[in-house]
Amino acid sequence: MKQKEVIDLSDGRRLGKVMDLEFCLQDSRITALVVPSDTSLLQSLRGEKCGLVIPWEDVYRIGDDVVLVSIRQSPSPECHWPE
Repeated sequence: MKQKEVIDLSDGRRLGKVMDLEFCLQDSRITALVVPSDTSLLQSLRGEKCGLVIPWEDVYRIGDDVVLVSIRQSPSPECHWPE
């Protein structure tokens, strides 16, 4: 999954490659895809990783090379400190 490019069907832009998945441990299902987002210089220097969280409901189709999504509302970036 990490090698697949994510493309938004609403405007055709490339969002980047899947960098992480969010899971629901109770249901054992994927709840969201995470793709890289723009980071500020300060975030980069601190080693923070920022990504756009795309809810699983917005995933339209998963192909051999790409994941097509139709984002209903603008996802907000989430940043995490390095572990």
